[in-house]
Amino acid sequence: MRSRTAVWFETKIEFEKTMDDGNPKKVKEQYTVDALSFTEAENRITEEMSSFISGEFNVTDIKKATYKEIFFSDVASADRWYKAKVQFITIDEKSEKEKRSNVYYLVQAGTLMEAVKNIDAVMGGTMIDYAIASVAETQIMDVFEYGTGKSAIPEEV
Repeated sequence: MRSRTAVWFETKIEFEKTMDDGNPKKVKEQYTVDALSFTEAENRITEEMSSFISGEFNVTDIKKATYKEIFFSDVASADRWYKAKVQFITIDEKSEKEKRSNVYYLVQAGTLMEAVKNIDAVMGGTMIDYAIASVAETQIMDVFEYGTGKSAIPEEV
């Protein structure tokens, strides 16, 4: 389990895919890329997907991700992406009331329970009091880190 802080962009692409029955179908898929700007994000997803898609495709949407950090897994079965809302718990010294601040993470795991376990593995190593407020599976197909030139989904051995 490793984590990486960066500026992440969620991108959507549309292309024609040959389905299992041999018929073509227009599909939209979502990917996350590490980039410094919207322009770079579009260039990066275009470059990354060009090696996977033989026909034409269009980038239909780019937006800045709400998460700043991604928890990557080295487990081969970790082929899904979960968005987690984690609350950091602090005590206000003046009012002595509990204060919670929300932070979002993208977590790579094979199941919802593994995602929770991965969050605990990373956060458990910190001195921060936290609570996992929510974890939900996303439609993200893959994450492309800057400079690695490879997909974050481990290949099957």
